[in-house]
Amino acid sequence: MDDRQALASFAALSQETRLAVVRTLVVAGPIGLAAGAIAERMAVSPSNVSFHLKELERSGLISQRRESRSIVYSANYDTLADLVRFLMEDCCGGHPDICASAVAKPDGCVAK
Repeated sequence: MDDRQALASFAALSQETRLAVVRTLVVAGPIGLAAGAIAERMAVSPSNVSFHLKELERSGLISQRRESRSIVYSANYDTLADLVRFLMEDCCGGHPDICASAVAKPDGCVAK
């Protein structure tokens, strides 16, 4: 991920509703959620969520697919992983223990 893409991702995530949408879609998994279901879960209007979904898709953090009459959105896990790697690639400075804590799950397991 280059600086331009990272900035676009951070800009998209810097708004409360968009951050909540991404987190909701990450939990939903690869199956994703229809736009209407996202609006219901977020307790926002469909037009409001549509605006935010468009911004997140433009940044590459989510993707959409058509299923029958619905548009289903899902997290783009590759882009999210790239963003985390972008943040962490220079952090360790020869101290891998620093980065290990960043990828450890709260239960002590290391995320894969």
